[in-house]
Amino acid sequence: MSLKLALFDCDGTLVDSQHAIVAAMEAGFVAQGLVPPPARDVRRVVGLPLVDAVARLAPALTADRHEAISEAYKAAFYRNRLAGTHPEPLFDGAVAALDALEAAGFLLGIATGKSRRGLDATLVHHGLAHRFITLQTSDRVAGKPNPDMVFAALAESGADAAGTVVIGDTSFDILMARNARVRSIGVAWGYHDGGELLAAGADLLVQEYAALPDAVTGLLVRE
Repeated sequence: MSLKLALFDCDGTLVDSQHAIVAAMEAGFVAQGLVPPPARDVRRVVGLPLVDAVARLAPALTADRHEAISEAYKAAFYRNRLAGTHPEPLFDGAVAALDALEAAGFLLGIATGKSRRGLDATLVHHGLAHRFITLQTSDRVAGKPNPDMVFAALAESGADAAGTVVIGDTSFDILMARNARVRSIGVAWGYHDGGELLAAGADLLVQEYAALPDAVTGLLVRE
C-alpha cells in the first residue's frame, strides 16, 4: 500500500505569525534607514523565501540591500521570539485536524518559507516537533513556488505523489503543488483570499480546520 502525505505550510496555515513577521520586516527596513512597507504588503509575500519576499517589497533596491534587510529581519525575529513580544499562536482546530489525518493513515510534513531554526522553534513551542515526518524549509531547498520542497518531502517520507496533498494559505503553496503535480487544498484563514487560491489551481478550499480532514481524504477518494 502506498504511503499518503499531508504536507502543510506553516505561517498562515498552522500558526498565525503575521504580527511577528510584520514586526521583524519593519525592523529590517528601519535598520537599513528605509521606510517599512505597509503591513498588508508584507502579508502578501509571506511564504516566499525571505530574500525573495524582501525583493518583492523593495524591487528598486540592489541584491546587497535585500540581503542586508533579510539579515536584520532575522535578527529582529530572533530577538522578538526570545522576548515573547510577538507570539505565533496555532489556529483553532489545528491539532485536532492533525490527529484526524494521522488516524486516517496520513503521514504529516511541512513545507515552509521559514528557516529551519525558526520552524524548529515554532514546533517545539507548540509541542508538535514529533508530529511531522519531513520538514522542508527554504534555507535548505529551493523555495515556493518551486516544486523542490515537495519532491524532497516525497523522497524523505517515501510517500507517493498520487497520495500527497499540499495544504496552504497562499497562492505560492498552490503553485508549488501544481508544479510538483500533486493535489492541493487552500485554507481560508490565512494571508491570501480564497478566490486567489482557487485561481492558482487549488483543488478545494476549506473555511475551517474542522472541515480539513474530510476534505483531504475525500479529495483522494474522488480522484
